[in-house]
Amino acid sequence: MTNNQICLVELIQIFTQYRNNIIVNIKHLQEHYQRTGIKRVKGVRNENGELLQPWLRTEYIDNAEYVSMGDFQFNRNTATINMLIKRKVKLAKFEDQTPTIEVAGLLVNDLNTFNNYTIVSDGKINVKSLVVKISSKKAFDLLKEKGILDAEEFDFRAEHTIQLDDLPLVAANSCYSSIDGLFNELAEIKVLTSIICAQLKKESDVFIEAQLDEFKKHYLSKNIYINFPTATEYTDIKEALANGTLESKLSYKIDIGSQDILNLSKLPSANKFLNRMYRFYDKETGEVIVKPSFEMAFNDNLVVRHRLLSSRTKITKVDELMKPIFDDFLGLEQNGIVGGILNKVGADSLAQLFQDQQSGKQISKEEMIAALTAAGNNLEKYADNIYQDKISPLVFCIGSTGLLPDQMQAKAMTVDDAAAKYPNLQFSKDEQEGTFFAVGDSIISIYAKTEYYSKLISVGVDN
Repeated sequence: MTNNQICLVELIQIFTQYRNNIIVNIKHLQEHYQRTGIKRVKGVRNENGELLQPWLRTEYIDNAEYVSMGDFQFNRNTATINMLIKRKVKLAKFEDQTPTIEVAGLLVNDLNTFNNYTIVSDGKINVKSLVVKISSKKAFDLLKEKGILDAEEFDFRAEHTIQLDDLPLVAANSCYSSIDGLFNELAEIKVLTSIICAQLKKESDVFIEAQLDEFKKHYLSKNIYINFPTATEYTDIKEALANGTLESKLSYKIDIGSQDILNLSKLPSANKFLNRMYRFYDKETGEVIVKPSFEMAFNDNLVVRHRLLSSRTKITKVDELMKPIFDDFLGLEQNGIVGGILNKVGADSLAQLFQDQQSGKQISKEEMIAALTAAGNNLEKYADNIYQDKISPLVFCIGSTGLLPDQMQAKAMTVDDAAAKYPNLQFSKDEQEGTFFAVGDSIISIYAKTEYYSKLISVGVDN
C-alpha cells in the first residue's frame, strides 16, 4: 500500500501512544529479520579459542506468538530506530535445566530480557512490515484514517500487516528545535554522570557486597539485569569477512559539538581524567596512590590533590570543561557548578549533601550512596529527554535525507576549513574525511565509519 499521508516517524509516535493496545507477532518479526550488527553468542573463549558456555541459561516463561509492542528508541548519532522488546525469562542450569529460583535472598524466577530489533538502519528500512493485533478502536480508527490499515471494521481478533517500507522516513515539512547551548549542557551532565557511575561501580543502595558477589556469579547486574558474557561467533575477523560470515558497510555518523569540542566522544572517562589531573594520598603516611579511581572516594584515609603537571602537558578545551566539575565534586574548589547541575535535573538531595559536607557535617556512606544513585538516574533521564526531544529527531532527519533541515542555513566545510576557523577542534581519522556545518554556536559533523554485521538472517536475535 503506497501512502504519502504519514511518515514512519509519525507512525512510531502512534505506536508509542497506543503501545499498550498493540501486540506484535514476534515469530513473524524474527523469521524476516536481518541482523544489523555482529552476532554474539553467550560464553567466553579460552586460550585455545574454544567457547566455554555459562553455567546458567535463560528460558522464556512464555512461548507466545505475540508480545507487547516494544519501546522505540532513536539512535543518538545515526539515522537508526530500534524497537526494544521486553520478555519474561527464568534462569536454569545449562547442564540439566534445573531452574534457579532464588539468588541472594531475591526471587529470580521472572526476570526480564531485552531484545533490540532495528527498524531503520542508517536511513534504510530494515523491517519491511509488522504483523500486529489491535485492541483499541481508537488506535484502529487513527491508523485507518492515516491510510495504514486496509480493514473496514474494527476486529480485535484480526491480524493486520502494517507495511513500513512504503512510508517516507520523515515528513517533508518537519520542524526542528534550536540546538544552541545543548552540547555544553549535555557535556556537563555526561561528566558528572561518569563520575557518579565510577564511584558507584561496586556499590548499591539496596544490596550489600556479599549479595552483589552472588549476583555476579549468577550473571546478574546490581540492578538485577541479566548480564551474560558474550563472544563473537568467529575468532578471526579477516577470515569471517573472506568466507561471508561478516559483511562490511559504511555507517554515517552525525554528531553535535561546540566550536571548541567536536563531540561528546572527546570526553575521557571519569577515572581516566582523574589519573590525568589528580592524585590520592594516604593521610597518615603521605603515600601516593599511583592509579587513583573514584571507587576509592569512600576511603576516609585518603585525601585528593591536584597532580603536578609537567611543562609539556597541554591543557585542552576538554580539560577546561571537565576540571571545574571535578574540582567542585572532589571538594578542592567550591565553585557551585555541581550543585547547579544537580538542582537543574532535580537531584536536590545530593546537592544538599554536598553543601552539608562542605560545611563540615559528617555524611554516612549509606546516605551518600543512596543520593548518588538517585542523582545518577535523574541525570540520565534529563539527558535522554534532550536527545529524544531535540537531538535524535534532527540526527535522524539528516541521516535519512542527507540534508540539513531547511531552517538550518549553513555552508558545508571540509576538515581543513573547520580546523582553520575553529583551531581547538580535534579530529579522529574517520572525522577527518567528514563534512562540517556551523549552526549557531554548534558544530554539526557528518562522517562515514566502516562497521560490520553478520550476514545471515537470524531468528531470536539481539543486536
